[in-house]
Amino acid sequence: MSPAVALLLVSLGVLSGCTNAPPPPVVESTSSTPTSEPPTEPPKPKVVVAGIDELRGGFNPHVLADQSPVTDALSEIMLPSVFVPGEDGERVLNSTLMESAEVLEDADEFTVRYRIRTEASWSDGPPIAAEDFVYLWEQLRRQPGVINPVGYRLISDVESRQGGKTARVTFDRPYPGWKSLFDHLLPAHLLKDAPGGWTDTLDYGYPASGGPFAIRAFDLDRGEVVLMRNERYWGPPAESDRIVLRAAGRSENINALRSGNVQLGMFTADASTMEALRGLGEDVQLTTMPRPVTSTVMLRPNSPQLSDVRVRRAVLAALDRQALVETGTGGGPAANLPAHAQVLAPSQPGYVPTEPSGEFADGPDSERVARLLTEAGYEHTGGSWVRDGTPLNLAIAAQFRESSYEAVANGVADQLNAQDISTTVVTPKGDELYRTMLTTDPDVQDPPRSAGIDLAVVARPVSADSAATMAAQWGCPAVDPDTGRTSRFNMAGFCDQLLQPTIEAAVTGEVPFRRASERVEPALWSGAVALPLYQEAQVLAVSRDVSGVRDGAGFAGPFSSAGEWVGTPGESYDW
Repeated sequence: MSPAVALLLVSLGVLSGCTNAPPPPVVESTSSTPTSEPPTEPPKPKVVVAGIDELRGGFNPHVLADQSPVTDALSEIMLPSVFVPGEDGERVLNSTLMESAEVLEDADEFTVRYRIRTEASWSDGPPIAAEDFVYLWEQLRRQPGVINPVGYRLISDVESRQGGKTARVTFDRPYPGWKSLFDHLLPAHLLKDAPGGWTDTLDYGYPASGGPFAIRAFDLDRGEVVLMRNERYWGPPAESDRIVLRAAGRSENINALRSGNVQLGMFTADASTMEALRGLGEDVQLTTMPRPVTSTVMLRPNSPQLSDVRVRRAVLAALDRQALVETGTGGGPAANLPAHAQVLAPSQPGYVPTEPSGEFADGPDSERVARLLTEAGYEHTGGSWVRDGTPLNLAIAAQFRESSYEAVANGVADQLNAQDISTTVVTPKGDELYRTMLTTDPDVQDPPRSAGIDLAVVARPVSADSAATMAAQWGCPAVDPDTGRTSRFNMAGFCDQLLQPTIEAAVTGEVPFRRASERVEPALWSGAVALPLYQEAQVLAVSRDVSGVRDGAGFAGPFSSAGEWVGTPGESYDW
């Protein structure tokens, strides 16, 4: 380095060290400096709390004894169906569960092939498969007290193919109502070998789910069911994290709607409840939801005391039907659905009244009661009707804890007593009433379990296949495929061999349902075997705090859209 360059560098170093310029700013590192901001909390789960009237055990949607609005709700949320109601109420393939379901034109017998989506599975892991079809078929064709078993009894075989993801179903005869089958499939892998699997396992909900939610907690004592999003659900994930069903009194649920503690309510409403609901104003939307059930007084012709049609007609002549409707509905929305047909319910497509004009228009007819009983050999003496030294004393059954049905049964008793017809009201549990008392041959039962029931106030279910409904309720006893014995009587114990060919022809499509109904309905009214009262209904109350709730086409109900409900942020549960 030359002396000149060295001198220049020394000079620059001196100048830089003596400058008056401020030092460069100090930049603090954000990564190493602690912050006083609190950590971000995770978002609260979206919750929909639904108020219900009551919560009691028994949730098998295929069993008469378990029918209730809560069973309807839980089965729609958790149990998959092959076909579901479309926007117009007609049944359409459930494409979330199924790839296809079709009648095989080249098969020797009437055969339907069901192809289940590969990814469809139960919430505990196993696939939804042909074994679930087999299990439902086997149970519904042989168990007593089930709903609309007729189509299943026409099935001769269910084969599992393609690793269980295809079910090939063969029928003994053509069955145009096949789309009504395999609703609310049950997890066969958990039920088929469980002790009391069909009768007891579903008393506390479902052990696995094939829908957008699964049961997280079930507390009958608290009256609460907590449903959590089903993480194994292969369809669109649920919009909300959980749904809570909370049972309480009507006034308590209405107050909870008002305060916002409940976002949705399902009410079996009487007139006073409707008035209170309307008082909630425009913040709560109200919708009447007819249920697939008709409240009916059954008169059992296989009862010794009611085997004479004149006695049955006398009983009907003694009743004030409108008073019974008022008793059962309390003046609520169901009172606007009076039933005047023996098969179809008032809200069903094609419903028309079939009741003979003026038959029950004027309430009790004492003169007609006396005339009919006298013709049947009874004598009015000592304030009662007596034949062969035995007073006419009718046993009336209603399911235990079904308050409206018990009230109607007591109303029937009071009206018959007013005509000097003695009565006894019994309230057995649902399993006993529907599985033992009403659907079994009374000749093989020890009184009073079956033969001792003369009248019953019952829930008469309807379905998408009206011909099968007619056959289930009014057809002659079926033959048990396992034993070959005649069994499974309908609830009324009714059988008309002259009507049976018409009923069977309607099921197989040989005779259109309407034409068959035109023959069957007059015979049922003339035979005095049932007095339809009203179609059951609930009121859906939805607050503005929840969105996505739809009424549900057909009888699907609002809970069929539960996966789309968007609730409000709520508290976590520790279960």
